[in-house]
Amino acid sequence: QLQAFGGGLVQAGGSLRLSCAVSGLTFGNSAIAWFRQAPGKEREGVACIVSDNDDTVYSDSVKGRFTIASDNAKNTVYLQMNSLKSEDTAVYYCSAGRGSYPTQFWGQGTQVTVSS
Repeated sequence: QLQAFGGGLVQAGGSLRLSCAVSGLTFGNSAIAWFRQAPGKEREGVACIVSDNDDTVYSDSVKGRFTIASDNAKNTVYLQMNSLKSEDTAVYYCSAGRGSYPTQFWGQGTQVTVSS
């Protein structure tokens, strides 16, 4: 089970931190990712972390602004989002499983709205 939270309304240039609490999975053997879906657009992967070695990958659209990190003791993955832009507005989802940008398990979405 994955629970995502931390979304909200923020002005352009601001920051938000999303959290994804993971339960019922072997956290240390999983990859955790954040996806987002804006209205009328396809869901896209923005960041992914492999829990056992902390390898990370980012989409070009967020590289340098977003940071994904895991706290294995808390079974939680965070997405720190800085320098937010209006185009970052979307519903953000966390996912878990094997492989890069896994899609086996999903959490509910959390809305992020960036006002310009």
